[in-house]
Amino acid sequence: MKSKNLEISVLCDIYSALLPEKQKDALDYYYNEDLSLSEIAEHAGISRQGVRDQIKHAEAQLMEFENALHLYEKMQKTERLLNQLSELSHNINNERLSSIIEELRSLHELQE
Repeated sequence: MKSKNLEISVLCDIYSALLPEKQKDALDYYYNEDLSLSEIAEHAGISRQGVRDQIKHAEAQLMEFENALHLYEKMQKTERLLNQLSELSHNINNERLSSIIEELRSLHELQE
């Protein structure tokens, strides 16, 4: 299997509740617990190929969710904009603006 992908891990955090339980578990073991396909297969009582298929199907499903909803893309854009606003607020030294930015940042972090 190709190298593990950070984007898939983030997409899993966002969309995993939409996946079937077995696919969600396989992704969690593979990406978050860093288990091998063989270890996951032993734990799940299925073949290594079965685990690989579950992971591939789940990854494809996550990409479909992202292509339809764009939540990860929106989170990245929000983070960029918050950083830009934060830099600007420091330049003009406006406490109210800084406070609003921090409140937005805390809401954004709750979504992650």
